[in-house]
Amino acid sequence: MKQVVGTRVSTTSYKDATARIVSWASASESRYVCVATVQTVMEAIDSPDFRYAINQADLITPDGMPLVWMLRWKGERAQARVYGPTLMYHVLRAAEAERIPVGLYGSDANVLRRLRDRLLLQFPRLNLPYAFSPPFRELSSDEDGDIMRLIRESGARILFVSLGCPKQERWMALHHSTFPGVMIGVGAAFDFLSLSKRQAPAWLQSLGLEWLFRLIQEPRRLWRRYLFHNPRFVILAFAEILGLREK
Repeated sequence: MKQVVGTRVSTTSYKDATARIVSWASASESRYVCVATVQTVMEAIDSPDFRYAINQADLITPDGMPLVWMLRWKGERAQARVYGPTLMYHVLRAAEAERIPVGLYGSDANVLRRLRDRLLLQFPRLNLPYAFSPPFRELSSDEDGDIMRLIRESGARILFVSLGCPKQERWMALHHSTFPGVMIGVGAAFDFLSLSKRQAPAWLQSLGLEWLFRLIQEPRRLWRRYLFHNPRFVILAFAEILGLREK
């Protein structure tokens, strides 16, 4: 683990992260995994309770290229990106091979239906006993309790959570201890893997410009996220590099 602008980020890879997740799930250990981006780090800067939720995760992968570059600067020269949608694909493939039941929680009903259909085509032996799209409002305590009961009763041992940052990280931190398995917050992975939204070309992703592609696709929804968070991250990252941040 390394600190990047106050947030813990794991030095890991797809192979390592997948192996850890499969091991925890096979043993029914209550764990949760975050995929960290610039937005994650800046939300943590702005909210101490969110920073606590992130930093208590069992694995925090460097999903954004700026975080990868910071880890490399901190001595992890071989660090590569561990991108949420790709990690989800690796974990699904391992879960199919190991017969680990998988659940899906989040997104909207249409995306979730398309995702489920595509996953069962790609992974025909995958055990997928649970898929639910919660309402886009705050749940009552009874509703929340019923959802967690159904998740547990499904037998899922890996639960992919797609509620968006910071909601999904807060939700996992609050609920993971009542789930006998691994929760993984995967952001927009449901949209991408269901082909409901386009992913940025690989060359743009490698340059750290995926945010620009997504901003062009959804300017009204994403402008604040990127135009507010990104410049501040650059300032804080350079301050950390120059040894000025603590001062």
